[in-house]
Amino acid sequence: MEGLRAVAALLIAVYHIWFGTVSGGVDVFLVLTGFLITGSLVRAMERDGRIAFGAFWSKLVKRLFPAGAVVLAAVLVCAHLFVPRSRWTEIIGDVQASALYYGNWHLALGSVDYMAENSAASPVQHFWSLAVQGQFYLLWPVLLTGAGLLALRLGRSVRAAALIAVTVVLAASFGYSLWITATEPVWAYFDTGARLWELALGGVLALVVHRVRLPRWMRLVAGWTGLVALIVCGLVIGDSLPYPGYASLWPTLSALLLIIAGSGGENARLSANRLLGLRPLTWLGGHAYTLFLWHWPILVFYLEITELERPSLAGGLLILGVSFAAAFATGRIVDGGVTRVTRVRTAPSWSLAAGVLFVVPVLVAGLLWEQSIERDRQLRMELSSDPLAYPGAAVHLSPDLAANLPSLPVYPDTSTALRDTVDQTRECNALIDETEMRSCVFGDPDSEYTVVLTGSSHARHWFQALRTVAERHGWRLVVMTKNACQFSSEVQTYRGEPYAECTAWNERVMEELTRTRPDAVFALGTLSQRGDGGEEYVPDGFVERWHQLDELGTDVVAVRDTPRFGFNVAECVDRNGTEGCAEDRDYSMAERSPFEELSEEGVPDNTRFLDMTDYLCDETVCHGVIGNQLVYYDTNHFSYAFSQSLAVVMEPYLLKALPHAPVNEDTLVSSAGSLLSTALSSEAAPDLTPVRVDPTGG
Repeated sequence: MEGLRAVAALLIAVYHIWFGTVSGGVDVFLVLTGFLITGSLVRAMERDGRIAFGAFWSKLVKRLFPAGAVVLAAVLVCAHLFVPRSRWTEIIGDVQASALYYGNWHLALGSVDYMAENSAASPVQHFWSLAVQGQFYLLWPVLLTGAGLLALRLGRSVRAAALIAVTVVLAASFGYSLWITATEPVWAYFDTGARLWELALGGVLALVVHRVRLPRWMRLVAGWTGLVALIVCGLVIGDSLPYPGYASLWPTLSALLLIIAGSGGENARLSANRLLGLRPLTWLGGHAYTLFLWHWPILVFYLEITELERPSLAGGLLILGVSFAAAFATGRIVDGGVTRVTRVRTAPSWSLAAGVLFVVPVLVAGLLWEQSIERDRQLRMELSSDPLAYPGAAVHLSPDLAANLPSLPVYPDTSTALRDTVDQTRECNALIDETEMRSCVFGDPDSEYTVVLTGSSHARHWFQALRTVAERHGWRLVVMTKNACQFSSEVQTYRGEPYAECTAWNERVMEELTRTRPDAVFALGTLSQRGDGGEEYVPDGFVERWHQLDELGTDVVAVRDTPRFGFNVAECVDRNGTEGCAEDRDYSMAERSPFEELSEEGVPDNTRFLDMTDYLCDETVCHGVIGNQLVYYDTNHFSYAFSQSLAVVMEPYLLKALPHAPVNEDTLVSSAGSLLSTALSSEAAPDLTPVRVDPTGG
């Protein structure tokens, strides 16, 4: 078993470091866990008539928690030293989830969060498999105890009852795994239900392996077949097949072959199991758990420091060497120390306390770090209350304002910008897998003038700008958006597949607009493209929607899409400050607005175009920080603060596009002009025409 553990750990590390693909090693760990734990628990039931829950769980805590906690503590320290501030909150949450063994669900939720798709790999991402095993450790004694008690009551064999129970779990989980992998492959990867069958498979084998008696030559063939198949698993499967699903049968059956080949008699001299029994492999197998724990964060931080996408051969060997050293030290110092203490203090409570004493400091450190981030966030919020210090897009209102821009920390805080932005419209936004329309009302709910903001996240990130204008003029603003789904009549795709949920959502939005007939709809008018050869354009489905709204008597404000960056803006600011975080304008934006390419006959009379690009870019580049404000919290979505700052420069264009909208005489423009006149000692309010100032204040 130890030799097989060693091979699994090595495969995981090698494929992660040099290939970045699935190796099958984790699946082997799951099968081995199911095999060993099931056999041990059933033997305890047969011997004692019960399972000692306290002793079982305390031993696991003693074995798993200390080493895991040490790695998590190291991750917190290294994250503070080497990772951009914008990722701190995310990593703290990942560490906390990993320490409490629900990391797989935490990652599953993050994996389907469209707004977090640009997030880099977590340094504790591999802890998901430990969470699955931890949940298995809680479930399995209960399941087998129930099966055993029922068997004793009916006068049946405990082993037979356990076999039936485990087989039922195996069948149900495998069926679920096939279904969820086909429908939600990203979620399925972390789903305990989709992985439980692998543990149950090992459990079934543990209950029947004593009956398996194969000739030596068959065990020889089975062993080498299993070992070779396991080694090439990552090369064959890679990232080409949905996982786990059918693809996970490859590594799990390979492990079964190796286990069967090693049972039922002495191993042949040239057998694979004899190879796995060599002392170096068995020694490494004893450190497989800690090697698994260390290799991934060391890889992630190495790539972070070197800014590489994949290590070279020498770099990978360095990662492996450091991982081996850390694994050995952890096993010798941490696990060895805990073992010595609990050897003297044998009560289960001592083992439990030994594990908890390691985990609690990690959780406390995470909480204290979160509080520190929150204090800094509050401080920046207080500083941002001065519009002359943090004007955002309003810096374009006056050359004097730009010239007097102080040097201050960027606002909002990069570590919380994503969360704070998304939370403001979370209840109005449909997720990827949802078809039902969600909506929220802002501004004056009793107003006779209603504007609807609808579409994808690139419509959604105009929310604060539109809300500020709506509240100033007493409009009713209705927000109904959906991740990755344009307000369009065309069939759309998501991750290369037809996006049926988007089509259904669009139908419901149109039904709602037909029923309520709002005065105006604010939506995207173009789609910008990343710098991969695509060009900004106006989709035909957009134009068809404008015609449909024209028939309803609803005005349309079609806003030009916003620039996209080839890097995460918040991370760039963390690494480089406000200077240099800019992208070429032509990376994602057409030289001329696609609106200009539309024929007058093709555009209905109700549609007006809004182009705010000159407030986001100068003639050659688009800026990631404008007026001391973080423009984008990722590669292409406005931060809530910058979106709000756009209101004052967008207002006159929006009022012109909506000639029937009620207007408050005290406009945002007039208020801003008075403020700037007083603060900058100018004689008149500034003109709102873009003045081509350096928006960073340089």
